Amino acid sequence: MDVTDVEARVAALLEAHDPDGDRLEFLRARFDAGLAWVWFPEGCGGLGAPRDLQQVVERELAHTPQIDPGTQVIGLGMAAPTILAFGTEDQKRRFLRPLWTGEEIWCQLFSEPGAGSDLATLATRAVRDGDEWVVDGQKVWTSGAHHARWAILVARTDPDVPKHRGLTYFVCDMHAPGVEVRPLRQITGEAEFNEVFMTGVRLPDDLRLGAVGDGWRVAQTTLMNERVAIGGAPVRRGGGMAAAVLDAWREHPELRTHDLHQRLLSLWVEAEVTRLSGARLREQLAAGQPGPEGSGMKLSFAELNQALSGFDVEFRRDLGYDDWTFRRSEDVDFYGRGPGYRYLRAKGNSIEGGTSEILRNIIAERVLGLPSEPRVDKDVPWKELPR
Repeated sequence: MDVTDVEARVAALLEAHDPDGDRLEFLRARFDAGLAWVWFPEGCGGLGAPRDLQQVVERELAHTPQIDPGTQVIGLGMAAPTILAFGTEDQKRRFLRPLWTGEEIWCQLFSEPGAGSDLATLATRAVRDGDEWVVDGQKVWTSGAHHARWAILVARTDPDVPKHRGLTYFVCDMHAPGVEVRPLRQITGEAEFNEVFMTGVRLPDDLRLGAVGDGWRVAQTTLMNERVAIGGAPVRRGGGMAAAVLDAWREHPELRTHDLHQRLLSLWVEAEVTRLSGARLREQLAAGQPGPEGSGMKLSFAELNQALSGFDVEFRRDLGYDDWTFRRSEDVDFYGRGPGYRYLRAKGNSIEGGTSEILRNIIAERVLGLPSEPRVDKDVPWKELPR
């Protein structure tokens, strides 16, 4: 399949479906035409085509109804590639279409109060009861759980084996009895994060992704895609967080100093290195699943965002933040908000999607090939680990 084939598919879609008509109907038709993710298989929103042909689709359909990456980021960037890699054919048919169209929003039930950086120590239990699993536990830092229909969930199914081997991966029904979502108020005053309590939640076995006990391997697919989704998204030259800083620099020449100019130049270089590294990483994705290199992108994204947002408030001489209203936000809007919000919200970038400390370990061991840190608990049954 080449550019001409994709352009013909787009033309056929536009001829059969009016983009100015019903938005949801058009998005469903686009998915069915294989123009959601062209590199996915046919029947799963794709054409089995090279990944770089997606650029052709986006260009040709730029003025048609679009999906909402803000509220769908977990579904699009984490759940979908995991379902594609490990889901049954029935699971792919059930979940991928409404996930892409935004009819069903997803969240991620991974981190716990006692298992954040060391995710493999998680304690949420799933006990088999016939054709169902009964889940009990607590998850935390769950973005968008308050409007999610489904969640990707990792739970412990065997406490008698070492921590990485006793995990199983599920799709969790967020409307099931026993699921309770509570808001977590952040430094911005909002609550995009949540804690989720599960008490006797029953999940049928057909909501399991992958084999029993293979949850850690399945979760690695999610985590690698998550880091690319957060740190490797396409950004135009001078875009992203840098755009707000550059706009302020152009608008306020009276605030410029030599030292600030030198710092801005350094940040510009760093932003360009990060942007171009992201472009190279996306090209590598065309050859298969993302690897540990995505951890480097996410680490760079976090540090750059924090440095740029800090420079922004310092340059403007504006350290204020005027909206501490508690509300259940739908998404993260870095660029439609003021410098105070950007500065505060960027502090979470080095925690969410894997802490910077853990990402440095991954880069050291799996990218640079340095010796691993000593880990004395690798072969100890989970139930014997101190907690």
